[in-house]
Amino acid sequence: MFVRTLSAFALAAITVMALSSPTVATATEATRHGAQPPVAAKPLLIAHRGASGYVPEHTLAAYWLAIEQGADYVEPDLVITKDGVLVARHENAIAIVDAAGAVKEATTDVADRPEFADRKATKLIDGVSITGWFTEDFTLAELKTLRARERLPQLRTANTRFDNMLEVPTFEEVLQLVAQANERRHQQALAKGGWKAALKVKPIGVYPETKHPTYFDGIGLSLEEPLVRTLHKHGYRFKTSPVFIQSFEVSNLQDLAKMTRVPLVQLLSAAGKPYDFVIKGDARSYADLAKPEGLKEIARYASGIGANTNLMIPLVGGRLGTPTSLVQDAHAAGLIVHGWTFRAENTFLPNEFDSSANPGDLGDLAGQVKAFLQLGMDGFFTDHPFLGKQARDAFVAGE
Repeated sequence: MFVRTLSAFALAAITVMALSSPTVATATEATRHGAQPPVAAKPLLIAHRGASGYVPEHTLAAYWLAIEQGADYVEPDLVITKDGVLVARHENAIAIVDAAGAVKEATTDVADRPEFADRKATKLIDGVSITGWFTEDFTLAELKTLRARERLPQLRTANTRFDNMLEVPTFEEVLQLVAQANERRHQQALAKGGWKAALKVKPIGVYPETKHPTYFDGIGLSLEEPLVRTLHKHGYRFKTSPVFIQSFEVSNLQDLAKMTRVPLVQLLSAAGKPYDFVIKGDARSYADLAKPEGLKEIARYASGIGANTNLMIPLVGGRLGTPTSLVQDAHAAGLIVHGWTFRAENTFLPNEFDSSANPGDLGDLAGQVKAFLQLGMDGFFTDHPFLGKQARDAFVAGE
């Protein structure tokens, strides 16, 4: 069933690619999870929610296309169903309505499904009141009857041609997809160059994010246990495994550090604080964690940080300002640095990289990427892996 479905997804992905390409703890604990002084290497290209600039995010088609476009890692955000199955969605809210009842954001067609009208609810998610439909109120079987939609239809209008075609994937299915891609690469290398060539093939990795772990713990649907269980089942057990687990919260990463040896990444936002800090009354913010002392603490349980671009180069009047010392400070603490999020549309780019006044036009993503790689950033999340690979490779080549 999975292989047959994947073939259709692969065909869709290849078609889109053809259309897109022309336009386009303690020191011991830290070591256990891979924290060590970074070494020179090609910066990692991480497909943010898959190739989400080209097809609806968090679909098997998006992940497959990202792999075809050259991503080193694919990034699924993980939430959970009523019956405890991890699925890939940007949020547990799969459709959100405003005060008037109009849909203001949706990643599925659930708001148009009368059989699920009674599932609409208002919930407090990390201190924010949200009205809509939520994954934890659906069994996997029910969720599988829904179809994915483009989250930014006004901006990424081309992506809407795939609306109502693709399923919500489970984390298990994402790992199966990655395994298929890695096996294909291995077999191709074996056929062309024998076992020595096959041994040199670098596997595609996975970069899951635990979404709202405190909230899910509070309703009895913890993310950490099924996540670790699923990763270990697929062989992701060691600090050298091609996987990173990321979170905006601290406590669940500290818990994960005791449950698995795979590398962990502390996400740092440009504002606010981890929600588990809010609950505990911890006065520290993300800005505090980004300081040298905060980074040393992170290095006790994680091997890297996922930093908002503004923490590395703040915007001043919409343009890149003076770089901070975050990258150097993180490296001094033995942490790698992955930046987020690099998107090609003008509306997301610093003004100096805009191509026009149209927010949906693609600008100079390569220019932005280069500015951050020059700081020593070790990898970056992008919605546009095709363009991101071009930018990364040009930088490595010294262009």
